[in-house]
Amino acid sequence: MKQFAEFIPLIIFFVVYKTVDIYAATGALMAATCVQMLVQWLRHKKLEKMHLVTLVLVLGFGGMTMFFQDDAFIKWKVTAVNGLFALGLLISRYGFSKNLIQQMLGKELTLPDAIWDKANLAWAGFFAFCGALNVYVAFNLPQEWWVNFKVFGLLGLTLLFTLATVLYLYRQQPEHNNNR
Repeated sequence: MKQFAEFIPLIIFFVVYKTVDIYAATGALMAATCVQMLVQWLRHKKLEKMHLVTLVLVLGFGGMTMFFQDDAFIKWKVTAVNGLFALGLLISRYGFSKNLIQQMLGKELTLPDAIWDKANLAWAGFFAFCGALNVYVAFNLPQEWWVNFKVFGLLGLTLLFTLATVLYLYRQQPEHNNNR
């Protein structure tokens, strides 16, 4: 259920875009994200760093979109989020010797550090790729294509990459390698 709640602002953005326009959708995204963070805070008395980054970027880029009546800002938000996630993975690993992918999944899987490093680099590369792809779609294709890409394309790519990561990590488990 928690994973579904993460997508509520995106769903609201999509529905409002389809029924009104990009500016109303941006306002709805900003409001829904604020409500989502308020609910998160009331339930858990804390917000995860990822949620805080997302909130700041949604409010910042969304606010500029609304103020300047220019949809380029909300389009750049997607690239900024992906870029920050990629940088976060790299800086955390190589600047602070903390592998965030390992910290998220290491309780379920025991793997050599080299495998975790490959997964961490792969995710950093994936986020960088998604950010670059967003720039292409946002500024070379019609707005409606970008909205569909933002909602369905990036979600689909993320689900596929998550599945590929899980399969890769599963195959790297020592007990799996002994059965070959």
